[in-house]
Amino acid sequence: MSEEKNKRILVLNGPNLNLLGTREPAVYGHESLKDVEELCRATATAAGFEVEFLQSNHEGVLIDAIHAARGTVSGIVFNPGAYTHTSIALADAISGVELPVIEVHISNVHRRESFRHHSYISPVAASVIVGAGTNGYSLAINQLAHLTR
Repeated sequence: MSEEKNKRILVLNGPNLNLLGTREPAVYGHESLKDVEELCRATATAAGFEVEFLQSNHEGVLIDAIHAARGTVSGIVFNPGAYTHTSIALADAISGVELPVIEVHISNVHRRESFRHHSYISPVAASVIVGAGTNGYSLAINQLAHLTR
């Protein structure tokens, strides 16, 4: 693993996360996706990493980003949104790139509707962080830094 690769983390966000701050603030809080990106950059910098940040509402774009991460980053922080509960394709992409992935959910999905209790991502993730609000991203970056050193 190259030194450059050791210093980069990809943060991926799935569908509807572009609406953070305005979508169901009682569930997701008042922080915007831009606030999350700033938090991730600050946390990554403090941990000695650079961060790439991508949000997409399209499953294929997320899959392509995971594939492109292979050999270029040390790991991925991923909030797959609703694709958590539906996408075998994302799980297969994660398995295929052999990178540590930290799955993040802002809300505690286990306190919500029963369909949100199952994740196709969790079995292929190195760690899962749920219910910590946007601070979960900081926890995930620090966990990824720990796993990749």
